[in-house]
Amino acid sequence: MSKKIFIVVLAAFAAQAMAQDQEDAKMLEEVVIQAPKVIRKADMDVYHPSQSAVDNSRNGLQLLGNLMIPALSVDEALGSIKASGESVQLRINGRESSIDQVRALLPETIRRVEWIDNPGLRYGGASHVLNFIVSNPTLGGSLMARARPALNAAWGEYMADMKLNSGRSQWEVGGNYKITNKIKTHRDYTETFTYPDGSSLTRKETSNGGTMDNTMAYAYASYSYIKPDTTVLMVQLSFHDNFNERVRYNGLLTLSDGSRSIDLTESQGSSGTTPNLSIYWQQNFNASQMLIVDFKSSLYFGRSYSDYKERYADAGALLTDVITGIKDRNQVYAIEADYVKSWRKSRLTTGVTYTANRNRSEYESLGGDVFHQSQQKVYFFAEYFRRFGRWSATAGLGAQFTGFRFRESGLSTHSWNLRPQASLTYSPAPNHNFQLNFTSWQSAPSLEETNAVPQQLDGFQWLVGNQNLKTSSSYMLTFRYGFNLPRANGSFGVRAYTSPDAITPLLSWEGQKQVTTYENSRGLQNLDFFLSPQVEIIPDWLMASGTLQYRIERMRGTCYDLHNNAWSGNATIQLTHWGFTLSGIYIRSQRDLWGEKISWGESINVVTLGYGWKQWQFQAGVIMPFGKYDIGSKSLSKWNRNEQHRRIDMRMPYLQVSYNLQWGRQKRGANKLVDVDANIDASKTGGR
Repeated sequence: MSKKIFIVVLAAFAAQAMAQDQEDAKMLEEVVIQAPKVIRKADMDVYHPSQSAVDNSRNGLQLLGNLMIPALSVDEALGSIKASGESVQLRINGRESSIDQVRALLPETIRRVEWIDNPGLRYGGASHVLNFIVSNPTLGGSLMARARPALNAAWGEYMADMKLNSGRSQWEVGGNYKITNKIKTHRDYTETFTYPDGSSLTRKETSNGGTMDNTMAYAYASYSYIKPDTTVLMVQLSFHDNFNERVRYNGLLTLSDGSRSIDLTESQGSSGTTPNLSIYWQQNFNASQMLIVDFKSSLYFGRSYSDYKERYADAGALLTDVITGIKDRNQVYAIEADYVKSWRKSRLTTGVTYTANRNRSEYESLGGDVFHQSQQKVYFFAEYFRRFGRWSATAGLGAQFTGFRFRESGLSTHSWNLRPQASLTYSPAPNHNFQLNFTSWQSAPSLEETNAVPQQLDGFQWLVGNQNLKTSSSYMLTFRYGFNLPRANGSFGVRAYTSPDAITPLLSWEGQKQVTTYENSRGLQNLDFFLSPQVEIIPDWLMASGTLQYRIERMRGTCYDLHNNAWSGNATIQLTHWGFTLSGIYIRSQRDLWGEKISWGESINVVTLGYGWKQWQFQAGVIMPFGKYDIGSKSLSKWNRNEQHRRIDMRMPYLQVSYNLQWGRQKRGANKLVDVDANIDASKTGGR
């Protein structure tokens, strides 16, 4: 009898494995019969959602948080996903996606989540990749809606998504609306200017309050066609509108030379519209071969502005009035073509990408002067993967051409850069592996960094780009040990990074003006030690996960050599029982040294309590119940030493109501293995 039961169970798992997406076989992923919570593969960690994680989630972002992947900090309330303080590239069935698209995923359709901490050349230089493998069940459609308003402020997020299916086709429409209106904010700022003759002046800013706005909307419509084992076609139109992004500060300046105090008002903001078109085609051939083509285009119509005013506190006359307004009309076009050939234990991937940016910036504050910048990039790569018993190896090489042309100056620059990549994995047992990974990537100068039109920041500070910048290269070597124990899993290791010609700000004096421009510096080097565990404290009830990281770094540039050591990390604890989920999140942001400045993002904590009932989920939470919200920076330049803390009244209780409805028969969703990068540039006005 036991043998019969075993055969039935084995057959059930085999049927499930045979139903996996066709690209799983193409990408040489192993079939897992009885999976632990995390499967460690040669090039990724695979997490299979438990039934309790699915039952307590109403969207893809919630499910990701419930998986509690140790290296990740997932903040559903603010809509952010970070790994060791760095951004994470999100993908759905292999295609690069936004956090809004992850939110729109039905938890029941997510078969597994692939965590790739050592992405290869085909991921375009990403530091970390999350890939959601989605296969919709036999449903004819789905409707998802969510509302999350704050109770004490004009802050909230709202979304809706609908999918309809017919035969081999699927239509999807959806949208997301985020409101942040007149949230109180404060800034503490102290700066010391040192002049070339050795004299100095210190200005201390005391906050008199301010406000922050950030309201935007995102809408999309897509069509996908899939013919099993043959063709995949996907077309998507999307529209992003940044209605109003603005920060306004009021402060009182006191000066170390005893002169009269100064009232200042500073506001910065932007608004703009970005329509996007994406077309994806995948054709499968005999002998495990694929041809993949992806096209993207984006337009941007927007405006950025800043307004800085100073006047004596006891008089109304203006001392300084600096107004900057920039109108952008920018566009980008990108196309990528990849060829994939798979064998039983190996895979070859080759590809080419072409990207063209065309940027036009009109300076309203300079009588309508126009600045044109064009950029083109061509990237070739080849990557080979193979398994050798308990060992597996990947090796690849990419080459990138980057060219710039500036119409007004007639100047043009170009460069070629190589992008090598290699990794080696050894798995002595199914629950343990060692991984050594080397990767590299390039960073082209941005529109802001190359824009040679001078921008005035205040009474004597200016910002101007450098059109002689070269594309910089970065290299990273990572050693990691991953483990699975009966009630704990995770990884620890060390990561070494260098960018020998990093593009960084450079400060200098030109007469009575302090000018910030950009240079290819002498480089940044850092060393990270990290530990990322997940612990099942009480099985099926209480879980904890997190990351602890210590970074040592050194930055060198013209006339400076700086060092920085700092701790960072995140922790999540979650209690689930009787349909309720109580969770707490704490994130301490990384202190990053770049150029002559140490910057830190938001350190935040969130407490939530949720309850699921049928298609509904109800959640109550508090953002920042403990401590103060703080984003800031500290300049170490010998010409301008300053420290600023931007604080927001973020102690906000909120409610969230989610609803998921599914019906009928539905085709499996289309898969997209390549997603070409088509990020569009936008001007930024400078600020203190």
